[in-house]
Amino acid sequence: MATQNDVRQIALSLPETSEDPQRFAFSVDNKGKQKGFAWVWLERIHPKKARVPNPEVIAVRVSNLDEKDFLLAAQPDKFFTEPHYNGFPAILLRLADVEYDELSVLLTNAWSCQAPATLVKQFKKDRESKEKS
Repeated sequence: MATQNDVRQIALSLPETSEDPQRFAFSVDNKGKQKGFAWVWLERIHPKKARVPNPEVIAVRVSNLDEKDFLLAAQPDKFFTEPHYNGFPAILLRLADVEYDELSVLLTNAWSCQAPATLVKQFKKDRESKEKS
């Protein structure tokens, strides 16, 4: 079972990642802009009221809508979506249903979708170098 602390630890271990000081959300710098790759789900509990953070669920960026559809179909107990995310490449993830290693892969892939290509390439090169050592 993963926690928000696990999300924070993994996300902040990725290069040029920062946490939003206003809410539980993580982004990477890409050409001077912050590109979000993981954030707390803001759930609509009452139709006419503001959304509220649900700390048990995070939204995670995916590479495209095909990947989103694949993940949703493969593990609907773990991943889900809502109309707010229709047409947007992100899934909602129940933290209680994911293990740390899988969360690490999901967040690293999400980060890779938003980070500059040169940074992603360097990150992969550095990681491969560490694994060989």
